[in-house]
Amino acid sequence: MSGKIAFQGELGAYSHQACAEARPDMDPLPCKTFEDVIAAVKTGVAELAMLPVENTTYGRVADIHRLLPESGLRIVDEAFVRVHISLMALPGVQIEELKKVRAHLVLLPQAASFLSQYGIKGEAAADSAGAAAELAISQKRDEGVLASDMAAKTHGLNILARHIEDHAHNTTRFLIMGKKADHARRGEHGMMTTFVFQVRNIPAALYKAMGGFATNGVNMTKLESYMVGGSFTATQFYADIEGHPEDPGVKRALEELDYFTSMLEILGVYPRDPRRD
Repeated sequence: MSGKIAFQGELGAYSHQACAEARPDMDPLPCKTFEDVIAAVKTGVAELAMLPVENTTYGRVADIHRLLPESGLRIVDEAFVRVHISLMALPGVQIEELKKVRAHLVLLPQAASFLSQYGIKGEAAADSAGAAAELAISQKRDEGVLASDMAAKTHGLNILARHIEDHAHNTTRFLIMGKKADHARRGEHGMMTTFVFQVRNIPAALYKAMGGFATNGVNMTKLESYMVGGSFTATQFYADIEGHPEDPGVKRALEELDYFTSMLEILGVYPRDPRRD
């Protein structure tokens, strides 16, 4: 598929890496906010959106579960990116010259051991790839950046150390979204179905609604709740399950769920990424 795939952040961001790995034939389109990414697809500027939903180290991405149902877009695929942190600086600069490094707030604690070892101070930046771009312009020789290898390559910086993260499992899950749903069975590792729902205001509604997935042998890999409309009483649930809506067990479970809900909307049916295993 040719065309553009929109992502939030600067060129060289981990979201850019996700685009390059999952859709190498598409042109990346950097956007300032998640809302801008969604708007790019809705207005036809881009064909697809790459949106991060959760990370194994710091949990779900803020605001994304609220934005997904409101976006009007549909999930067509998922992608997993291993977050490797590299230390980079201007060409010719040695690690001993660095007094501080800049990076997104979530990256700094993930490289705390390495920074402590070299006595380098960490400073929060709005965006790691953006910090790399700023360093290339400022030409500060006593400053480094923590970001992806792609950020170093994009902005002409030299990598001083690779894979300096404290945890070896750090992975971000992304959803690839488009204007149209695609419920065709595809891929070789099964299917995923994502949906949002609100339960009816009756006792044990959630318990009863979830019962159908257990009795029909459907594996629910994610269930999260969040408030809607600024109300403490209006709760919406976001869920991922393994399987296709036309699978007999999934079909029965969704029919049972529908009985106990005041709203049920499927956000996407897409191939299960083998990296889940």
